[in-house]
Amino acid sequence: MRLNYYPETDSLYINLSEQPSAESQEISEGILLDYDAEGRLVGIDIDNASHKVDMEKLILSQLPCQIESSVEKIDFS
Repeated sequence: MRLNYYPETDSLYINLSEQPSAESQEISEGILLDYDAEGRLVGIDIDNASHKVDMEKLILSQLPCQIESSVEKIDFS
């Protein structure tokens, strides 16, 4: 899973899979779900993200995975 924020468009894309999107469905104003060709959810696109999501804090809890970051400082307290 990968979270990508694009400040120039104020959009947040949550990439749930490496599969390409084949279809999108808007479930709420500015929130789209992307599906692959087999109907599996592969991504979530949130427009005007700074008004819809608290991006000041990201909490990861009990995830069975390796955590990578492209930011310079991570505070895991």
